[in-house]
Amino acid sequence: MFGLEKKDKKPFLFDLEEEIISDPNKKNHYLDIAKKRSEEIKNIMRKGDSSDDFDQMGILLQGYTSLNKVLSKVAKQKS
Repeated sequence: MFGLEKKDKKPFLFDLEEEIISDPNKKNHYLDIAKKRSEEIKNIMRKGDSSDDFDQMGILLQGYTSLNKVLSKVAKQKS
């Protein structure tokens, strides 16, 4: 019937996944950036200069940690 045929759908990929697939060196580049920035944030949090920014720095740190996890999982799936 019309429109009831099964069509092979292309799997959905995020922009970051497409970049990593097209250029595997970008994974290492993004990992290096995330590691450097997370270390900077950890050092700022250890100093404890401004308690107002402590929560925001914690949120940023969680984001960079998540980025590391996502990048490593995407690289494992695609290789």
